[in-house]
Amino acid sequence: MTRYLISFDDGWMTFTEEELPDIAKAASDVVKEAQDAGVWVYGAGLEAQRASIVDTDGIVTDGPFPETKEVIGGFSVVDVSSREEALDWAAKIAVACRCAQEVRELLPDPPGLEQDVPQARSPRQSEPAR
Repeated sequence: MTRYLISFDDGWMTFTEEELPDIAKAASDVVKEAQDAGVWVYGAGLEAQRASIVDTDGIVTDGPFPETKEVIGGFSVVDVSSREEALDWAAKIAVACRCAQEVRELLPDPPGLEQDVPQARSPRQSEPAR
């Protein structure tokens, strides 16, 4: 299986405060569906778009920067068998969140550098013990 990053630009999601509960419910429903399907890895919205850049020499520069045109507003990671399946999940997320989604394939972990990131589970697998 391959992991895909599904994300949206901070400026793409526009709605009124009154619409927020319906959007939050729709988004939660899609996450639950992806969990039940065993493809959900992780997702989150990003708080205030103030970034800090740490350069290779350790110098920290606070942003955002005027030359930045797009800033990620939120993301989901799914672990699916094909790009087409990732696009299907992105479409469901787009409808729920009422904004376009960008889909990008994540590179696999290099050999010997595997990360301790939860793997998507088969819908037939039980939840891991906590």
